[in-house]
Amino acid sequence: MKLNKKFWSEGPGSFAIAIGIALFIRWALLEAYVIPSGSMLPTLLINDHIFVNKLVYGLRVPFTEKWLFEFNEVERGEVIVFRFPEDQSIFYVKRVVGMPGDRITYENGDLYINDSLVEKKPPTTKKSEFQWLRKEDFNGQEPAYFTHWEEKLGDNTHSILLGKGERYEEYGPVTVPEGHYFVMGDNRDNSKDSRVWGYVPRELLIGRASFVWLSCEEKLPVITFLCNPLTVRFKRFFHFIE
Repeated sequence: MKLNKKFWSEGPGSFAIAIGIALFIRWALLEAYVIPSGSMLPTLLINDHIFVNKLVYGLRVPFTEKWLFEFNEVERGEVIVFRFPEDQSIFYVKRVVGMPGDRITYENGDLYINDSLVEKKPPTTKKSEFQWLRKEDFNGQEPAYFTHWEEKLGDNTHSILLGKGERYEEYGPVTVPEGHYFVMGDNRDNSKDSRVWGYVPRELLIGRASFVWLSCEEKLPVITFLCNPLTVRFKRFFHFIE
């Protein structure tokens, strides 16, 4: 059967083209995710809707974990989205702390990379991030219980949260294996990350978290995947993730 031009411009063909373009963008370029927990506070808030750059690290063979082309390497300090190694139907977002071959130690709230202490200092330019924090985000604890710090990993300066008071936790030292990454949440005392379940293999990478395109304090009670328009955080629109 011969298809005329109207089939592609006005008929079912135009609908098929639109679907094909949307699927290509989702497969190769950008994909949207919603932040479900407070493990990345204050960088990412609960109910932040983010776009993830999938092209930055490469292109995959569709429906596989095999790389068709590899572009940029992951950099220390980037926020990445990946498939959870213990259940690949779940997606996680964390910050890359350790690169392949790095020696990682974490004790008493201090992070050491290759036996060098990662300096943290009181925040300077990121004080506005702390204004969004609510008691509900901390499982009933007051935000005032936490201290806000600024940390630099590689070229990336970002915020982290630490609970006040004495701490005695120790982790490591461990050496990150080749082809893997050590990741942590910015809410250091409330994050299940590589300290709990191990490393992220490169083949499970989805992409780099780029920016927040929508954010709200609450979702609708019935249609739970939609934001309650009365609780939208307008100032977070197009907030770039550092």
